[in-house]
Amino acid sequence: MANEKTFSIIKPNATLDNNIGNIISIFEKNDLRVSAAKFAQLSKEKAEGFYIEHKDRPFFGELVDFMTSGPVLLMVLEGDNAVTKNRELMGATNPAEAAEGTIRKLYAKSIGENAVHGSDSAQSAEREISYFFEKNEIVDRF
Repeated sequence: MANEKTFSIIKPNATLDNNIGNIISIFEKNDLRVSAAKFAQLSKEKAEGFYIEHKDRPFFGELVDFMTSGPVLLMVLEGDNAVTKNRELMGATNPAEAAEGTIRKLYAKSIGENAVHGSDSAQSAEREISYFFEKNEIVDRF
C-alpha cells in the first residue's frame, strides 16, 4: 500500500445541513487523516477555475452557482491509497446509485448537490491541493 494525499471538499449542502463532523468521522474511521482543512466561501472565479475542465458542459453554470451558494470545507486527506479509498467512501456521483453507507448515499440531495468532491487520480489530487493550499498549510501526519 502506498501512503498518499488526496483532496476533498465538503460541499455547501453538507456544510449547511451540519454534516461536517459526520463526514469527517467516516474518513477517520476508514484510516484517512485530515492533514489540512479550511473553510471557504468560494468566489465565482475560484469555482470556475477549479472546475475549468467542465466549462463546456451544460451543467457548468449550475455547478458554479451551487459551489458558491454557501461555505465549503476544503481538506487534504492522507493515508494508504487515499485517492481510491476516498472515492470508495464517497460513493457514486448519483446518490440513488451509491452503495449503502457511502457519504453520498447518506448525505447527498441529488446528483448536483452530492455532498462531497474527491480527486479522481493522484495527478488531480496534486493539482487540486495546490489550487487551494500552500505547502506550509499541510501537515504530514505519517
